[in-house]
Amino acid sequence: MEIAIILIVAYILGSIPSGLWVGKLFYKKDIRDYGSGNLGATNTFRTLGKKAGIVVTLLDILKGTAATIIPLLTGLPDIMLIAGVIAVIGHIFPVFAGFRGGKAVATSSGVVLGYAPLLFVLVVLVFLITLKLSKYVSLSSMAAALFGILYCIIFTDDLFLTIIVGVMAAFIVIRHKSNISRIRDKTEPKITWM
Repeated sequence: MEIAIILIVAYILGSIPSGLWVGKLFYKKDIRDYGSGNLGATNTFRTLGKKAGIVVTLLDILKGTAATIIPLLTGLPDIMLIAGVIAVIGHIFPVFAGFRGGKAVATSSGVVLGYAPLLFVLVVLVFLITLKLSKYVSLSSMAAALFGILYCIIFTDDLFLTIIVGVMAAFIVIRHKSNISRIRDKTEPKITWM
């Protein structure tokens, strides 16, 4: 019963649509009506600006981290990663936003932060380096996700972490399918601030 409650809480945390709520509360905008129509941090940056984008990124990371840490705090460390993945699913299919959510990048990284902080730092570095070189947020997100899998395979003996990182990376790549097409067609928007 306790496990079920934790997983429900994890899903609810993941379902918090940070971009939607920040947009509506502070900017009187529904970010789903602008840009890519996505609820994630990237569309928040494009639609509402840098300050809102940073806030939404941090909130989306923290909800993944919180969902991952709750089992540890309640004496059930074996389900930390499961709770984290449930939060990611909540972010992708949020009950509070008609089951149309973000692309899971920030929330997935929050899960990694809660379970393997060193990997989180490395993934963020790969993201930032790729972003500096390519100017594509989507490509940087996928590169960071794929790096996470490679790191787990090569440098850890934690099979479950490797599987979960693989699942989250698959979510990220699948959710960026349209971005891959736009990158190939050279129609994907590039950032201008880095």
